[in-house]
Amino acid sequence: MAQTTSDQGTTRQSPDAGGAAAPQAVKAPSPRAGAPWDRWWVVRFYRSSIGKKWVMAVSGIILLGYVLLHMVGNLKVYLGRDEVNHYAEWLRTMLTPALPRTVALWILRTILISAFFGHIIAAYQLTRMNQRARPVKYQSHRDYVAANFASRTMRWTGVIIGLFVVFHLLDLTWGTANGHFVRGDVYDNLVHSFKRPLVAVVYIVANLALAVHIYHGAWSLFQTLGWNNPRFNPWRRYFATAFAVVIGVGNVSFPVMVLAGVIH
Repeated sequence: MAQTTSDQGTTRQSPDAGGAAAPQAVKAPSPRAGAPWDRWWVVRFYRSSIGKKWVMAVSGIILLGYVLLHMVGNLKVYLGRDEVNHYAEWLRTMLTPALPRTVALWILRTILISAFFGHIIAAYQLTRMNQRARPVKYQSHRDYVAANFASRTMRWTGVIIGLFVVFHLLDLTWGTANGHFVRGDVYDNLVHSFKRPLVAVVYIVANLALAVHIYHGAWSLFQTLGWNNPRFNPWRRYFATAFAVVIGVGNVSFPVMVLAGVIH
């Protein structure tokens, strides 16, 4: 006689000795255990789109601060060789003798590198999330009413900036792309680099892309962090515009003034 067995799952029929079909218990698969770090709220928060946007906003603030301070430091080139070289040496000796030489600089570099890659990874993952959410592209021509040129080109200006950072390090930090590179002589390294017209054009184009990227980034980070009261929106736009213009004009001035012979 057929016999029924109960379990946490479904049953299926199997023939017994007399040929009759007897129900056989099939255990339901247990849910897959998550990774141990899934219990951490920080990990769960980052995996959401809001968490990734916060990473982009916070890392963007760090990068904006660096870009501004980097440009202000480079403006010392207008004061002459000794001023800019002395500033570069000061960066290497920050917090000495409390810390060994260059340790404070490397702490800042570590924070900056973490912000840089965190910004890129979060941006890529957000893009992938958006693509999965809309696998079929818009069938009609999109009317960009709210989106401006800066927001529509963020991906491409980001790629240009990333490639430029690599070249900038090769040119003026490691010296492998600068035939006249002398370690510690920031002034001459900069002048010799920008005397090459092609390199000067690369710097100008990259810094224009940086200014466009900064404009939208400085505007949108307020919204990401929840600081988007309509009363303050005009001030957000003024801030984004002013910041982008200051950085763009300041950085582009260096290759232009070297080519013009003002810096020599």
